[in-house]
Amino acid sequence: MLRVDIRSLDRGPVETAGVLPADDPALAGLELDLDGPVTVSGKLSETGDNEYFWQGHITGRVRSSCRRCLHDLVVPLDTNVEVLFSANPELEDDPSAYPLPALLTHVDLRPAVREELALAVTAYPLCREDCAGLCAGCGAELNAGPCHCGAPAEPD
Repeated sequence: MLRVDIRSLDRGPVETAGVLPADDPALAGLELDLDGPVTVSGKLSETGDNEYFWQGHITGRVRSSCRRCLHDLVVPLDTNVEVLFSANPELEDDPSAYPLPALLTHVDLRPAVREELALAVTAYPLCREDCAGLCAGCGAELNAGPCHCGAPAEPD
């Protein structure tokens, strides 16, 4: 349940859980090559008049390429998030708060999941920390050993 009826918060915090398939419309346009679904869990609490705080956990996997050797790899995503949803007009332009309409009936967590997922993905993944990359001269993979082209090694 990633869309919470605010009336259910009258009894206290609400556990949230859901699975978004890689092709879910909420994730469209992220330009992430998801390797399977994204799993979401957490707890949504009312913190004030039309303000809600969500502590969540997002896991998934993204297909990518090593930035040094260009080998395909799958990068696991596992991130904890803390998000404020608010209908307060003073927080409308605050990048740390997700705006809500003044007349609301539900809090939809999917926009926050989408953004937090995008922020959690590393822009420069490595297949391993000591990846030697490719030779700048001949393009040989240096993880397999030194090349024999004689090109000087370039610092990373």
